[in-house]
Amino acid sequence: MDDQTILRRIEALVAEEHSLQHREQDDAEQAQQEPLTADRERLEQVSVQLDQCWDLLRQRRARRDAGQDPDDAEAREPGTVEKYLQ
Repeated sequence: MDDQTILRRIEALVAEEHSLQHREQDDAEQAQQEPLTADRERLEQVSVQLDQCWDLLRQRRARRDAGQDPDDAEAREPGTVEKYLQ
C-alpha cells in the first residue's frame, strides 16, 4: 500500500467518523438505544483503523527519510497503536 492509498483510506475513515458522530448525536436526541450502541461500536472501530493508518503512514515516511524501503513498513496491531499517546 503506497502513501496515497493510505491517505485516501484516512480521508474515507474521517468522513465515516464524522457521519457516525452526527448519527450518534441524532440517535441520542431521539433516545434510540440500539442504533446508538451500534454507532458507538463502529465509531470505536473507525478510531482504531485511523490510528493504524496514521501509524503506517508515519512508519513509511520515517523509513523513507532513513533511506530504507517504505514498503517494508507493516500495519501494527490495534493493541499497539491504541497505547500511543495522542
